[in-house]
Amino acid sequence: MARPREFDVDTALDRAMEVFWRKGFEGATLPDLTAAMGINRPSLYAAFGDKQALFRRALDRYADGPAGYVREVLAAPTARRVAERLLRWTIDSATDRRHPRVCLFVRGALTCGEESESIRRKLNVHRASGERAIRERLERAQADGDLAAGADPGDLARYVITVAQGIAVQAAAGASRKELQHVAKLALRAWPE
Repeated sequence: MARPREFDVDTALDRAMEVFWRKGFEGATLPDLTAAMGINRPSLYAAFGDKQALFRRALDRYADGPAGYVREVLAAPTARRVAERLLRWTIDSATDRRHPRVCLFVRGALTCGEESESIRRKLNVHRASGERAIRERLERAQADGDLAAGADPGDLARYVITVAQGIAVQAAAGASRKELQHVAKLALRAWPE
């Protein structure tokens, strides 16, 4: 008969997410993960599978938790406010000292080698999902007359996501909150009226 788990799976998963968030998939070692999670390797494998399976679960946890801001962003009353909220949230998150200074989806992609192609694909799915949700919101705004008829919602969604990801990378490199706010302000000048 199997012994009952002596650890909380949700807490362990949160701790694994933090390690991956700080170090990326390839930078996070099994000793890093087991130490942070407070478990041994056999318990990690029994509860989560291998490192890739754990990372996939941590990404889903991140999408539902720290990256769940997208729901708030999409609820903005106007297309421009969607862009403003996304950039503001990115800056707030990237400069919050309680968390790493870069989005897990961005960090994971930047530190993922060829041997981890399935991880790169999973990251791409998450990033594409966010971009698609913003594009669909901008399409609704355009249909409601809130976004210029000549604007391309797909291009605008890609633009604002690219700027947000760039802000995250700049924050990880040490850019200040004020510098990042200037970048966002400049980016929003290009928003169609």
